[in-house]
Amino acid sequence: MYFPYGEKETQYLITKDPVLAEVIHAAGHIEREMDEDLFSAVVHHIIAQQISSAAQKTVWNRLQEKCVTVDAETLVTLSVDDLQSCGMTFRKAEYILDFARQVHSGAFDPGTVARMDDREAIKALTALKGIGVWTAEMILLFCLGRPDIFAYDDLAVQRGLRMVHHHRKITRKLFEKYRRRYSPYCSVASLYLWHAAAGHIPGLKDYAPKTRR
Repeated sequence: MYFPYGEKETQYLITKDPVLAEVIHAAGHIEREMDEDLFSAVVHHIIAQQISSAAQKTVWNRLQEKCVTVDAETLVTLSVDDLQSCGMTFRKAEYILDFARQVHSGAFDPGTVARMDDREAIKALTALKGIGVWTAEMILLFCLGRPDIFAYDDLAVQRGLRMVHHHRKITRKLFEKYRRRYSPYCSVASLYLWHAAAGHIPGLKDYAPKTRR
């Protein structure tokens, strides 16, 4: 499944931001895959921290081979060493086992979190070891399909804003201005800013000051 959005969301953004509208017209509809299972989404994001997409995929595939089904019931039977053998660090293995134990014991209920509003869900997710605000926001966007996620700590979103709007720096105050402009469809705006930041729109460049070596 891909992140759900359509003409209603893009037309709203086009009306609110004629500059972003050019990116939307150039890019067309963007398909971003989602992981609808909250448990596996959390495990995925813990694994993915500070490693490449290829490395993350390799570790995840090894974990699937070991577990068959990556769920709390299976993971609680494993040790830190078992998880490390899949290629992840000791700390990530500890975080994943702690999460699995919380779900298995009922201390953390993915179903309850999925029904929370954005702020409550972020608070619940960031209470888990190894999950920060940015990771929680990405889980809300790419697992729960929340429509209004705009992550200040996402460097690619900031880069996209600089490129699209010719800013040298994205301050918190400036970021919040764009959040208000794009809400309630910040998640869709993020898709297009990521697309721009990745270099897919000809003619755009990053206006951040060059750092001296």
